[in-house]
Amino acid sequence: MTINSIKPRVYIVEEQANPSSDFFILPVFSTSTYEIIRCRFTDLPSIAELSGAIVVLVRYVPPRWARLIRLVRRQLRALIFFIDDDVLDLHAFADMPWRYRLKLIRLSASRLGWLKRQKVTLWVSSPYLQQKYASWQPRLVMPTSVANATDLRGLFYHGSASHSADIRWLQPIVAEVLQRDTNVAFEIIGGQEVSRLFKHLPRTSVIHPMKWINYQSFIAMRQYHIGLNPLLDVDFNRARSYTKFFDITRCQAVGIYSPNTACADVITNGQDGLIVDLEPSKWVDAILMLTKNETLRQNLLQQAELTLQNLTTRAQQSHHDLLP
Repeated sequence: MTINSIKPRVYIVEEQANPSSDFFILPVFSTSTYEIIRCRFTDLPSIAELSGAIVVLVRYVPPRWARLIRLVRRQLRALIFFIDDDVLDLHAFADMPWRYRLKLIRLSASRLGWLKRQKVTLWVSSPYLQQKYASWQPRLVMPTSVANATDLRGLFYHGSASHSADIRWLQPIVAEVLQRDTNVAFEIIGGQEVSRLFKHLPRTSVIHPMKWINYQSFIAMRQYHIGLNPLLDVDFNRARSYTKFFDITRCQAVGIYSPNTACADVITNGQDGLIVDLEPSKWVDAILMLTKNETLRQNLLQQAELTLQNLTTRAQQSHHDLLP
């Protein structure tokens, strides 16, 4: 490879993955002409790696990067600062929550002099910002629509605080599934303890607990593929009914259930759901099998819907005997 054929490196410096980068910055450099390297505040390349590179600071100037850029500024091909909010004017964010104001002051507004000394190229997201900072000769960047992740498989577990032991058991299983299949997204309902367990996992949403009537509306607007219902063999779980089968099937999802439970009593393994021994590796394998086999999942779901109808009919027929 000749020197001229080497792709220019673009270091996108961001607090974390964010809409500012996805809507505005990444599309600019998305051609094969550039090698894109996304860096968090603490991800520092060597001085040699920055030679001839483009550095894009998204909204903020983190201290470590400010010190590094000061050392290598003359070696950079370009230094760009991008804003899609007015983060440089103290008055513009005076009404924001105080923690957010302190963050903007520390990482953006207080860097005004530094940005000018480093002779950054200012990129902005709107004509308003372009006009306000006209003296900087800013470049207007138009947003590009972010492609929907249409191939994602929705995996979910919706259990109350009474399932805390089941949730802790499930965490490493979900972590491995997400690591092995990047087309899986996971959703769980829970408070602070659940959030601490799951918030660091990729493609994971921790939903705040809600009242039953709100939950009904919530699941009516969601789409899932696989529902999890692990029940450890403890006294409290032995008393549970098979209503989780109803919830999972109503969500258009296929359920994976524990053996020797009420749900396992009303379904047939491999026909209208999966019954899997409480061994983590087996649950990982079962989940990944369903994420990758659309035909199997659809067949299981169709039969599960028939089972749900039959169970509902049986329940309605039994109601007469209950009436006084």
